[in-house]
Amino acid sequence: MGEVITLRGGNFGAEQTEAYVTIAGTSPTNSSYYTWQDNLIMLKVPELGESGLVYVYVNGKKSNGVLFSNYAALPMPIEGENFGFEPRIISVNPVTGTTGTLITITGNNFGSSRENGGVFFPWEFESPSLNPLMAAPEFIEASETEFGYELWSDREIRVRLPDGAASGNIEVRTARGKSRPAVIDVSGRPGTKTFREKRSYTISYSVDVKILEASRPNTLYLWLPKPVSSPSQRNITLLSRSTEPFMENYRGISLFKLDNVSAGYSEQITLSYRVDVYGQETSLRAQSIRPDENPAFAVYMHSSNLIPSADPQIKKQAETIIGRERNSYNKAKLIYDWFLKQMEITESLPPAYTVAESLEEKKADPYLAALLYCAMARASGLPCIPASGVLVNQNRQTIRHYWAEFWINGFGWVPVDPAMGAGAVPASFIEMEDHANFYFGCLDSRRITLSRGEPNLSQMESRGRVVSHPRSYSIQNIWEEAAGGLESYSSLWGDIIITGIYIQ
Repeated sequence: MGEVITLRGGNFGAEQTEAYVTIAGTSPTNSSYYTWQDNLIMLKVPELGESGLVYVYVNGKKSNGVLFSNYAALPMPIEGENFGFEPRIISVNPVTGTTGTLITITGNNFGSSRENGGVFFPWEFESPSLNPLMAAPEFIEASETEFGYELWSDREIRVRLPDGAASGNIEVRTARGKSRPAVIDVSGRPGTKTFREKRSYTISYSVDVKILEASRPNTLYLWLPKPVSSPSQRNITLLSRSTEPFMENYRGISLFKLDNVSAGYSEQITLSYRVDVYGQETSLRAQSIRPDENPAFAVYMHSSNLIPSADPQIKKQAETIIGRERNSYNKAKLIYDWFLKQMEITESLPPAYTVAESLEEKKADPYLAALLYCAMARASGLPCIPASGVLVNQNRQTIRHYWAEFWINGFGWVPVDPAMGAGAVPASFIEMEDHANFYFGCLDSRRITLSRGEPNLSQMESRGRVVSHPRSYSIQNIWEEAAGGLESYSSLWGDIIITGIYIQ
């Protein structure tokens, strides 16, 4: 701190005027600048300066980031017997990578198992404020559901760089505290991903249960989804709930348990959350995409009852569409363009319609369109998952909706909404001017995601009677399970209710 650093580059401007530099999110005072030329800036490191990225802002535009390390904040070897129990990072290897890169973190006090610990990477969004990096830095955790953690021991962690991570400081957080930061450089990606137009929602949803006939012992299990945490949907905060869950979080779903209920018993379980949603825009250079070498993502190419990618007709149609194309991004675009030209997208189809029948009849609603797109992508060798949730219209009402995401090596998940891209936009929803181009690679911030992928839940009891609710706001195989002497009951699952919206 207090030393002078030199930035060399171009297009800084001959004078500083309203331009400025940020160092790890901190903007130096005007007196800190010694020289400002079009290709040279010299300034003093501000007090309390941290290691992180250096950016130059000129006329509202931001330069590329360059890594800066504050010597005083670098990890030092542990000496003596009296040192803290918080996690400590000694080294990170490699220090440069792209989405999906396996990173080895060595140190100590990580804990023999991960438990509630995690590795947190910097996350960056486009802020409408004049100086966005003056705000406290935000982080994104490595994804457990996407095989983010390969090893966790007291002295070593092997973790994959998560989708949405940016260059900057990473931290290890455990019940003992958080480590001092270490620097990581996210570079070499075949494109850019931008998060903007933040909207904060408060939502509420519930299930009403009434017991009609029952004898003891009996149990009723209810699986209530939680808003999904992802690069574009963050800061999930539980505001209130009427009942404590039996299991807090299993694959993004809370399990509630009602034991030994009697005839005439009734209960309403209500959840309320706050969630921040960002619009997402992607720009990819198809020629820079490398073949996917991550075996973990092969699971997103498997055929299932929900996504029958092994169906002969689906495979045949996919082969016809992609031809000799081998580039992942181009495959996804060819399938999307075929949807827009060949499929008739309607608001809803009879529940008995299957994915295979949807292809045969060339008709789909948003639910079937998302599943058929995933099936055809997987049949083409492209990892793809469905997503579900609700759209929020201009009247603050919610509409159940479904879309998909496909994986690009070194870049991450790319959203695609074949239904809305084809123009099947609810009348009360704000429509994009060029919906066909927008909904391939981009998403609006007027939707809330309740599930990504196929949350495959297991029965709690071998003789339990399972109930599912297809085409609901969460794609999950189990919603209810009755066991024992619970002979008859009724359940009413309410829609997602918007109780507040804040737009930034």
